[in-house]
Amino acid sequence: MLERLPRKLTITMWDFSWYTMTMPGEPYHDLSARFQEAVDRGYNSIRICAMPYLLFTAEGKRDGPLKFGNLGQVGKRTRWYNCQGGATLNGHAHLLELFKQAKAYGCYIILSSWEYQQSPSFLATPELWDELANIPSKDRFMAIAASMNQLIRFVKAEGYGEQIAYAELHNEVEFGQLTKVGEEQGIQNSDTPGLVRAMKPYIEEAVEFLKCKHPDVLMTACYTVNEAYPKSDVASNLQVAHFHLYIKGVLQELMDTTGLDNEDVPFPNQAVKDLLREDAPPFEEWTLPQGQEWRMRGNPVGLKLIYLHDWADPDKWDLYLYDRYSDHKIAMLQKTDFRFEEIHEWAKDYKLPIVIGEGYVGYTPLNAGFEEGPVGKFIAEYAIRKGMKLGFWGMILCSNCAPHHPFWNDVQWQRKWNQYILESV
Repeated sequence: MLERLPRKLTITMWDFSWYTMTMPGEPYHDLSARFQEAVDRGYNSIRICAMPYLLFTAEGKRDGPLKFGNLGQVGKRTRWYNCQGGATLNGHAHLLELFKQAKAYGCYIILSSWEYQQSPSFLATPELWDELANIPSKDRFMAIAASMNQLIRFVKAEGYGEQIAYAELHNEVEFGQLTKVGEEQGIQNSDTPGLVRAMKPYIEEAVEFLKCKHPDVLMTACYTVNEAYPKSDVASNLQVAHFHLYIKGVLQELMDTTGLDNEDVPFPNQAVKDLLREDAPPFEEWTLPQGQEWRMRGNPVGLKLIYLHDWADPDKWDLYLYDRYSDHKIAMLQKTDFRFEEIHEWAKDYKLPIVIGEGYVGYTPLNAGFEEGPVGKFIAEYAIRKGMKLGFWGMILCSNCAPHHPFWNDVQWQRKWNQYILESV
């Protein structure tokens, strides 16, 4: 199956934004223009939430268009949550247009799903989100697999099957509502090893189903290596070792200090206030529009983080990270070495190609520049070099290198490092 695919994958992640940001003036209103830009920057692969469950049931196509909303005035200076909303989209036609443009520009599509995480938050109404939530925890993996099966059948029937690089059962299985299967066994949400272990048989069952339905398409599931856990707990029947690495380091210090990752730390505390713009409203007065609370249900991001991203002064945010980076530099680079070497050793036993689909510092406000600046680039370049040294099949330059992020405008840097990947042995 690898014979028909590029020797190396250079990946830009369009996540769910390729269907949530389609209004006039938004990045994905013109897919052809975005593909032209992607190819000009050296990319040959687009990773997306393919919205399988939003478009297909286990039996076939869902009827009717998809209608999208937004978070009101919330999220305007965040990444991903700054969409206009208001679109009515023929999702099946939009998916085919994506594949049409991929074929025209010689690109490949990595199929995934964010449906037990963020993507339903952008729908105009909660019916599909409720439907997903009402599926028993242990059945959710097969529900996504059944929809993904129908989506792949649909793409193949329209003549675009050759453009599928591979399919992931779901994005970052450790984060989101798929972990309910472990929580019901008494495993704490912070116990990454326990959750990964608990999900293993259900992921294996779903992946095996997809492999049997589509033996000509590589199948996998998406894991992170943000935290340490035994790789023996990863599903054993994957065909691609797809992982994400968010190093965090100095960013984790900011999150810990501000109370974003610790319920025992008051929010907003003085550390939060020190980062805010002068016109920031009190957290207690800043909220989703009435009746829209469902949008954050089960969402792993959370309102505290969105508030801080919305109202942080980008210069104050970046200065905090630059001031403290030296204390974390060595550990951040060591984490990259250790995690990548661990993946390499595990995948070698299964003879799997390795892809790093997201990274590297972490989730930052839309207008902050740390990840796109000299330190963020240094870390990304370090990870890219390490991945190529270990022979990884595909890598993302940075999760923020996409049309809906300012980093997209740094054309020369993307060209340079995509070329580095393509020329690596």
